[in-house]
Amino acid sequence: MRVDIRDRDALQAVSPEGLAAYAKAAGWAKVESYGAHSDVYAAEQLPDIILPRTQILGDYASVVARLIEIFAEVSERDELALYRDLVTANRDFVRVQAGGSEDGSLSVNDGVDLIGGSRDLLLAAACSLGEPRPLYRAGANKDANDLLNRVRLGQTEHGSFVITLLIPIAPLPAPSQCPDADDDAPIERQLTIRLIEALTAARRATEITVTGDDATFAGAIEKGVSANLCEALDRLISPFPTLDVNVTWARTRPRKVAGSIVRFVNADAPILREAARSLRQRKLEPDARLVGPVHRLRRDEGDENGIVTIRAIVGGRSRSVKVYPKRTDYDLLTEAHKTKAHVAMTGDLEHADRLALRNARITSVIPETSE
Repeated sequence: MRVDIRDRDALQAVSPEGLAAYAKAAGWAKVESYGAHSDVYAAEQLPDIILPRTQILGDYASVVARLIEIFAEVSERDELALYRDLVTANRDFVRVQAGGSEDGSLSVNDGVDLIGGSRDLLLAAACSLGEPRPLYRAGANKDANDLLNRVRLGQTEHGSFVITLLIPIAPLPAPSQCPDADDDAPIERQLTIRLIEALTAARRATEITVTGDDATFAGAIEKGVSANLCEALDRLISPFPTLDVNVTWARTRPRKVAGSIVRFVNADAPILREAARSLRQRKLEPDARLVGPVHRLRRDEGDENGIVTIRAIVGGRSRSVKVYPKRTDYDLLTEAHKTKAHVAMTGDLEHADRLALRNARITSVIPETSE
């Protein structure tokens, strides 16, 4: 089906970065500049094209319309589908898809829950970018809410009902630069990464909980799992047989790993509801200081931070405390374990079935001879 896009505002929404990213992915390469604000791109067996570098050109909309025609003809796709690719090229694209809607429609209440739950899911991930905690006062977190204000709600898609969230991502400063490390990425990209990490951790914790291990959600707090996130998932999943969350990275700032998809099913809702209740009951003692020897270390495959157990005096007696250190501190704790040194650490001490020190930081290492 041929669809011509002529709406000026819609065409202005396509960024120059998105046009260049799509052209490069399709095989074109820049060969020379054209005037003060454009570049010529060429490729074997493809027509030469002129890509604008700025949107302030008076005929920018008509230039974009012509480029869409060329891209659609070369790729043998309709212009509407290609337009969607272009308009999201400079954004991380999050699709929240509810299963079971055969005609592409939902009840009003379920639709409100799908949009509201998607928003709460993203807000929970944004809150955890600061200090991972079991529970947040999300409405009072100004930084998280400011970040969410930069996220756009895209058009819904037909079929199983789909909500789309568009997270704007700044392009790499240099076109030839390799994809940056996650720690150096802009805060918007860190939000997308945290969202998929938290969802993956919640998915894994849900599966393990079925086997009888009741501590898996607490262990996933460092990945962004919280009572807020579990409650948002419960709200999203309860009305539907399945829920898929799919992430596609912005073309203008590619990532070394492929996009991800995480699936939940309706039977997960009661587990997530109970996990949220349990996480809400956990008490935190902020800025606690613990001193003791490293008793045990564990870092599973694919886990960069690891989990450490230290023996420390808590409440007047020696207790085992699980520590969730920063990635850079794990090697120091490993060395302290080898040399039988004690470590002094600060963080948020969580009092629950098992003690845990979250957002942990090493303040000093005390050699065995000093003890």
